Amino acid sequence: MDKIPSFTIDHTRLEPGIYVSRRDITPSGDVITTFDIRMTRPNRQPALDPKALHAMEHLAATYLRNSPEWRERIIYWGPMGCCTGNYLLLSGKYDSENILPLIKETMEFVADFDGEVPGASARDCGNYTYMDLPEARKAAREFLAELASATATNFTYPA
Repeated sequence: MDKIPSFTIDHTRLEPGIYVSRRDITPSGDVITTFDIRMTRPNRQPALDPKALHAMEHLAATYLRNSPEWRERIIYWGPMGCCTGNYLLLSGKYDSENILPLIKETMEFVADFDGEVPGASARDCGNYTYMDLPEARKAAREFLAELASATATNFTYPA
């Protein structure tokens, strides 16, 4: 069985950043761009707490799907199984630099959020008590600090 492309990335050299993971074309000809929103240095920094990622998922998905500019293009926001970041799927062909302002705005929303996490109820979520808002806020602030000094290294997978 062939390795899927995402398992061919050298994770020992991967830095926090925004990477185009893949672009797919649907049978109807639409382009879907999958972004790797890498928030930690894999295997060199601790993974994000799954409870923090869950809270971040609720907040980021809510923010993105309510964005007047982007809501029609948002397909999915969700955590990576390795807990080192999130995936963002957008309808259309985009590069990492195209969505840098959107990711910064989203992380600012998460970092500054105060109140009840949207959808954090037994009725709305399958594991609503499994969230950590303070850690989600902290992770968003740390990622924003990484993005503040981003270079090409943070937008291009290591060769």
